[in-house]
Amino acid sequence: MLRKTIRKAIVWLLLLLLVIICRYVYLSAPILTGYGAKNLCSAVFLQHRQAAEVIKNDLSDFPFSLVTYALNETDSSATASLWGFAGQKAIFRRNAGAALVNDYSEADIRKQKIALSLPPSINTDTLAWPYGDKLPDTLPSAIDTTLLQQAFNKQFSKDNQTRALLVVYDGQIVAEQYAPGFDMYTPLQGWSISKSITAALTGILVKQGKLDLNASGLLPQWQHSDKADITLRELLQQTSGIRYREDYSGPSEATTMLFKKGDMSGYIAGLPMEYTPGTVFNYSSGNANLLSRIIRNTIAPEDYYAFPYTSLLYPLGMYHTFLETDAGGMYVGSSYTYATARDFARFGLLYYQNGYWNGKELLPDHWVQASVQPSRADPLQHYGYFFWLNGWDKDHPDQRWFRDVPPDMFFASGYLGQGIYIIPSKKLVVVRLGQRNVDENRLLKDIITAVSHQIK
Repeated sequence: MLRKTIRKAIVWLLLLLLVIICRYVYLSAPILTGYGAKNLCSAVFLQHRQAAEVIKNDLSDFPFSLVTYALNETDSSATASLWGFAGQKAIFRRNAGAALVNDYSEADIRKQKIALSLPPSINTDTLAWPYGDKLPDTLPSAIDTTLLQQAFNKQFSKDNQTRALLVVYDGQIVAEQYAPGFDMYTPLQGWSISKSITAALTGILVKQGKLDLNASGLLPQWQHSDKADITLRELLQQTSGIRYREDYSGPSEATTMLFKKGDMSGYIAGLPMEYTPGTVFNYSSGNANLLSRIIRNTIAPEDYYAFPYTSLLYPLGMYHTFLETDAGGMYVGSSYTYATARDFARFGLLYYQNGYWNGKELLPDHWVQASVQPSRADPLQHYGYFFWLNGWDKDHPDQRWFRDVPPDMFFASGYLGQGIYIIPSKKLVVVRLGQRNVDENRLLKDIITAVSHQIK
């Protein structure tokens, strides 16, 4: 009798486990196929890479290797399915990038009218960096080129999958290298570097008097609700209190937003509150997309799509940067920015120069200083206005994010090791872009050693 009871219990446990696994696969499959279709579509039609190369180098790791991919150059689309199920399709729009077809129809997505402002007609090869791409023939005497090359050699290995590495010292590019198949003109995905760009756009509107960091009642649908008290500053500091999980290992608010929702910010705006605003730090891509929605509500409709380019990107000479929208036509302020390594470096230089560019103040007075101040709700003191901080304890390196890097370093960081690292005390801006996380502490330590070698 006891054996039968045990066997029956085992059978029920196995059935329960099977149900849990099937449910997980059912919920996770659209995430895998959505990620694959979207990134394949952007890689081919935005980055101009070959589909076979993208599938081999970007989508071959487990579990993405289980997915079947197809490209249709006739209608500029990519599809993905898992064993014939959970099919997802991404379509590419010339001025808006790739978007998944889910809760918007393909016809509605394609008929959207998105007009961008054209960049100025400038031959950047004849203009000196950073306003153009012409580099000087000599390097500063402080640079130990042998040590710097050794630092680069460590990064460009098969295991690291680094695609671009660039070092700016005292405003000058002193080292730059790309993996085979990529070059200084290749726009690479920044992932959450996009958040830092969204923060800068927010700052520009603050400077123009169109947004207020202390303002609440940020969205019309939040009036007369517990979200009415959320301030702009709390969104920037990731302390909005909205219930959200930044988890990409399975179903979560993050993966639902990016791979199942056409109106990403609308989905986040409808989530319930979990904490009182300003009391708990919770890293959230959703907060960045809420800011993107607020920016759209602030800009005149006819100016919205041109605004990031005319107010920030083109003034910085970021002519090879592209911002993608979701299926509803909203810029994905959390995740979907493509730019060359040099363009990302220009953005880093803007913050290194305290918001000034070519003698003009682009960001509000003291904006950069405020951007590197952690909130009281952040126990690790590691986050500002959509920038990560290295920490504040100068006497205890173990409490820093990167123990061998100065405490004044702050950085924009994205999935799979995308990074813009700004180290004012070492006169450095470092850009690393790739397809796999690396030991950032070791990378930055090696670069600092190389550029500081002869400084007295």
